[in-house]
Amino acid sequence: MSGPPTAPQAGPLIAGLDPGRSKCGLVLADTERKLVLEAAILPAQDCASLLQGWREQGLECVVVGDGTGSSSWRQQLHQLHLHPALVNEHGSTLAARQRYWELCPPSPWTRLLPPGLRLPPRDIDDVVAQLLVERHRGIRLQRTSTAVQRTLTAPKTSPAR
Repeated sequence: MSGPPTAPQAGPLIAGLDPGRSKCGLVLADTERKLVLEAAILPAQDCASLLQGWREQGLECVVVGDGTGSSSWRQQLHQLHLHPALVNEHGSTLAARQRYWELCPPSPWTRLLPPGLRLPPRDIDDVVAQLLVERHRGIRLQRTSTAVQRTLTAPKTSPAR
């Protein structure tokens, strides 16, 4: 007799990290199925614990953009026993803006604006992280509506208004 059906195993897991001083974009991707499993925009200090949790799930590699803060992140990833791969970030913000509108099609009113003038209604650091993985692996990743999205929370030290 066979046991109960099991969920399909995830393929090779890779993370994308768009490093920043105050916040970072992160994605966890299954490169075999070409899917984004999780996406996050978090304060820089919270990213290491999320990456550590992903490592316990089978994370093999972290693709890091070569821009702001990448050298300190590479050192930190080595301390977490994660293998960083450096990817050129040139043009990634503009490319992420375009990809955002592919992932979240604009409203009919927003479509009236020329594409270069459309600004996403939220930070897109996670989309940049996704593009870094795509550049590194030479694939295009898809996002499903079930991909976990984590975002920054309001700072606890902000003054009340």
